[in-house]
Amino acid sequence: MPTHGTPDRRRHLASSPFRPAPAPDIEEFAVGDRVSHLRHGLGVVVASSASTVTLKFESGVVRVNSPFERLTRL
Repeated sequence: MPTHGTPDRRRHLASSPFRPAPAPDIEEFAVGDRVSHLRHGLGVVVASSASTVTLKFESGVVRVNSPFERLTRL
């Protein structure tokens, strides 16, 4: 039973004529990259891992979780 807020992942059958949706490409950020965030504005990456990015903005330090939808590299 799916929980609220999580997408229902269905298993792909090999005999199905439909192909499963490809996994979304998650952008990787390096320390020092300049970025733009929809809510916080311009910032700089101060730490990066596979699932989170820590950013420094004028308003403070913010940790953003994957999939970085509101984050754009400049």
